[in-house]
Amino acid sequence: MQKSECHGGVPCRNRVAGTCDPRTSSSTQIKPRTPLQQSKSPSSTSSPESSRKLHPRPSDKLNPKTINPFGEQSRAPSAFAAIYSKGGIPCRLVHGSVKHRLRWECPPETLAFDPLLITLAEGLRETRHPYTFVSKEGFRELLLVPGALEKAVPLLPRMIPVLKAALVHSDDEVFERGLDALVQLSVTVGPFLTDHLKHLLTSLSKRLRNKKFKEPITSALQKLEQHGGSGSLIIIKSKIPTYCSICC
Repeated sequence: MQKSECHGGVPCRNRVAGTCDPRTSSSTQIKPRTPLQQSKSPSSTSSPESSRKLHPRPSDKLNPKTINPFGEQSRAPSAFAAIYSKGGIPCRLVHGSVKHRLRWECPPETLAFDPLLITLAEGLRETRHPYTFVSKEGFRELLLVPGALEKAVPLLPRMIPVLKAALVHSDDEVFERGLDALVQLSVTVGPFLTDHLKHLLTSLSKRLRNKKFKEPITSALQKLEQHGGSGSLIIIKSKIPTYCSICC
């Protein structure tokens, strides 16, 4: 029986079994991997892109491509914010060195109040800048234009639920903006607001329990009475019996 040879001329005992002589060359032997080589395996090696996802850099927050789609930034904007971003509010905030102001795209007296005035009232519930300033200041300036009385009175049935939503809001600043807007509306429409007061005074009565709001609410009630006349006093006393009339 002739001996078969393995690669390199080294004799093998059994070709079929595949067992070579211990004297085989070192090139055919499988060497164990060192710990350093194991750490460089494809399964454990991470790319810079994957490591950035695990450990994001602070500057990544400024890059829209790296914002987490499931994070806070992906929340749907409010109705007012969406309208404002699309140019539905014809004014923009102008930052001043002392105070901010609004710049109207056209004279406010030429604008239709429906639905602009209601949209600005809905924006009173915003809690983010610049929506808070734009809604509050825009509502105030729109009610100061000539002819505001005739334009605002037909909108009162739709305006009252929106103002009520601001007055019952849990955020104190939202409530204060709603209270200011109510007074401004009273100054503009006068007695036309009287029939709608009963829907708003319950919210003011609850806030009166907080000492923080006792003075501003009392001042607002006095202005409502002043501009609404004797009819408004009757409604105020029916909802807030502790109120003292300015006529006393």
